[in-house]
Amino acid sequence: MSKEETTLGSIHISPNAVATIAYHATLRSYGVVGLASRNLASGLAQTITKDPNRGISVRYDEDKIDIDIYIIVQYGTRITSVATSVANIVQFNVEKALGVRVNSIDVHVAGLRVGDDE
Repeated sequence: MSKEETTLGSIHISPNAVATIAYHATLRSYGVVGLASRNLASGLAQTITKDPNRGISVRYDEDKIDIDIYIIVQYGTRITSVATSVANIVQFNVEKALGVRVNSIDVHVAGLRVGDDE
């Protein structure tokens, strides 16, 4: 958890807050049709609990943030361009919202969506 001291007290930012910012930024990215779970067990748990942070993992390293994002990409788009765009958009949104430096963003392409009906 990120912590900042002010004259009135302290501010704590939870990993879930960072994950929510990253989640919404990722879904607005071109070529991304959804987020995927890291594995089957976490996928079932997130489906049952309706977790809005599905596909996002956040770790704090002192005052830096490390983020893993698991995305599903639309078939026909350039995968490297989509992944690079997601990393840039998420970094911008997290740093703008929190004022904390993002150390690394790893984008994992978990799948491709071929049709619109899936």
